[in-house]
Amino acid sequence: MLHLEHVNLVVDDIPATLRFYQAAFPHWQVRSSGDGDWYGKPRKWLHFGDDFQYIAFSDHGEGQNRDLEGHQIGLAHFAFVTDSIDAIIKRLEAAGYEIAKEGDEEPWRKNVYFVDPAGFEIEFVQYLSDLSEQRNLDS
Repeated sequence: MLHLEHVNLVVDDIPATLRFYQAAFPHWQVRSSGDGDWYGKPRKWLHFGDDFQYIAFSDHGEGQNRDLEGHQIGLAHFAFVTDSIDAIIKRLEAAGYEIAKEGDEEPWRKNVYFVDPAGFEIEFVQYLSDLSEQRNLDS
């Protein structure tokens, strides 16, 4: 069996980025943090998650993230499944973040997109069916 353990994001401001993910995942915590070196450039790093998965942040980023409306190669978005999309939206909006993009109207799922302070697009999805043929329908 395979599962995704972590995603490693290079950002320019770990505290600002961490605030976004703390609002989305109030049950997660900082697992570890420290200082390091990435090919000759000093960096701070932090792991935020639970016992089974986490997001790694490093602060040695330069430049801008890819244009999310453009066609450049790179990460388009990543997604998390939730039992309550309304709770995610409420927590993120209460923390000052706006919905970047509403999801499509679907009979078997609800989804919404936010952009974190580093410019990464994150999709949150709530499935309304346990049947894979319904969950994976294209609109």
